Amino acid sequence: MDINSVISISCLTKTFPAGNGFFTALNSVNLAFGTGEFAGLVGPSGSGKTTLLNIIGSLDTPTGGEALVLGHSVARLSAKESAGLRNKSIGFIFQSYNLLPVYTVYENVEFALLLQKIPADARRKAVMEALEWVGLTDREKSRPAQLSGGECQRVAIARAMVKRPAIVLADEPSANLDAKNSHHILRTMRKLNEELKTTFIFATHDEKVMQYLRRIVSLKDGQVEKDTFIENPASC
Repeated sequence: MDINSVISISCLTKTFPAGNGFFTALNSVNLAFGTGEFAGLVGPSGSGKTTLLNIIGSLDTPTGGEALVLGHSVARLSAKESAGLRNKSIGFIFQSYNLLPVYTVYENVEFALLLQKIPADARRKAVMEALEWVGLTDREKSRPAQLSGGECQRVAIARAMVKRPAIVLADEPSANLDAKNSHHILRTMRKLNEELKTTFIFATHDEKVMQYLRRIVSLKDGQVEKDTFIENPASC
């Protein structure tokens, strides 16, 4: 792995059973992402972007080739090692928020730290800092049902960022939001990316998201069609 890469992908292939044969979701993909990138995997449904995101996040394994994430080969990790990598170093943001409905905002964000067995005082400090990042310190005792869609997504960002991960993976994070909330969420993520040097990778086909990206990797039929670095993305 390149010493400057947090993610290094070489000849990556992923196939799924389909009928009497196989569907190739990824076909010989080669990519690398460095520290602090704000990048997007872009393409239509079926292009392979979510599959690639899942492999980077060690939620899935490749059929062939290699994906090195923070020096770890995803294909060689045990289930326990994969969970450890995610718990410590990777944050996830999904379009459906995936918040626990019976927990408060505070408890939803704290959950990521409970898995790491961090002491209570340190957890409290980290959770309140994360809620401050997303402007929700006044909603710490609220439950998801009491929040707007934009607020729920901000809680999801706080949950992803509270452990200060090296990598955040966001799968269509603005899909359920209106334009105003989408831009607010994206500005928040860009600000955290710049301040904490966290590597953000999106899977998206949303033009609003693309305005903020510094790099766009276009996928088509499971292959990298174009890899473009953006000089002047939208500002925070």
